[in-house]
Order: sequence, then structure tokens, then C-alpha cells
Amino acid sequence: GGNEPEVFYCPELSLVLPKKYHAQPKVEVMDVDGSILEGGGQILRISSGLSCILAQPISITKIRACRPKPGLSAQHLSGLRLVTIACEGDLEGAAIRSTEVTLRPCCIRSGEFNVDTKTAGSVCLLIQTILPCLLFAPSKSSLLLKGGTDADFAPPIDFFRFTFLHYAKLFGIDVNVERVKRGFFPKGCGEVAMSIEPLRYLTPVNITERGRSLT
Repeated sequence: GGNEPEVFYCPELSLVLPKKYHAQPKVEVMDVDGSILEGGGQILRISSGLSCILAQPISITKIRACRPKPGLSAQHLSGLRLVTIACEGDLEGAAIRSTEVTLRPCCIRSGEFNVDTKTAGSVCLLIQTILPCLLFAPSKSSLLLKGGTDADFAPPIDFFRFTFLHYAKLFGIDVNVERVKRGFFPKGCGEVAMSIEPLRYLTPVNITERGRSLT
């Protein structure tokens, strides 16, 4: 429908990893209880990202069971669809307010991805979902993400740009983020453009001292 989240992928820019770099897809499905700990969307985001990287099929139940409105919102549904496309996977049960989904990943691919949550759903939480996957893609990926850049109960885009990325670079992560347009509740309509360079491994770090205050 007109309010359904949209995820587009440009296949002409696609590259897939050579066979020798493929994680061997597993057959057995791992069960994930989405109600543990805070019972929110973070379990879904982390599980789907690791599923993509490890080629491990997962079945997530009781999604966001501890939230006032359990199940998938537009932001969660957009993230799941994005991960599924990025790993050439198969996704079952994904719909607004669904509390159970099954994701069967295959091979991570790079390319150009456009996502529109059609709501004020957090762009930063979309990034949390897809960033770990595309770090291990075969080449550079580009994304245009539309939704809320400064949303309740989520990191604002400036925290991601100026704090998270500062520390991510220490691990060898090369990500460029441009805030094209801010988006707020209830309409959203924000836009963020980003590019993600792939890496072969994360660099270990030793952070023992507090950074210098800028204010």
C-alpha cells in the first residue's frame, strides 16, 4: 500500500563475494526469543545482522513483546527487508505488527540501496541493522535512508556522525554519512546518504583515557 515501507536495490551496481569468501549457509534454523531482557527491537536488529554475517537462518518469536505495541513497526520491517536484500535471503512472516519472522540468509552483496520507512521511524536504527552486514560486503555500498533523523528512543543522527563514527574509525570502519534533511515526529521525511567501505577484519583497539571535552 501507499504507507508500506519501501526498499529498493540497484542490481547493476551489485557485486557478490567470490565463492571462497562465502560463509557456508546453514540448514538448521536458530530460535531467538524476542521477549528476553528489555524485549524491544534491539534483539531483532542484532539477530538479523548476525544472521546475515554468519549465514545462520533464524526464527525470531515474541518480537518486541515488552513494548506497548508489540510486533514490527515500519522501521523494523524496513530494516529486515534491507538485510534480506543485502544477503540475498528469504524472509517469511514480515508485516506490520507481525511478532514472528524467519530469515534465511545467503550471500552478502554490495550495491546501492534506497529505503523509505514512510514514517518517522529512526534512520539511525536502520543503520544499526544494516551496517554490520555491509562492512563484510565485497565492495563499497551506498544507501539513501528516509525517515526520522531525530526520533524518540533512538540515537539522533548527529550522535552517530560525531560520536559513534569517531570510535568506529578506530576499529578500521570507513563510513561516510551526510545528513541531507532532518526529519522529526510525526512526519519523518528526513534523508541521510551514506557510503560503507568493506573491511576484512576489525582492528583491535585499546581505549583507556577519556577524550577531551569540546564544550
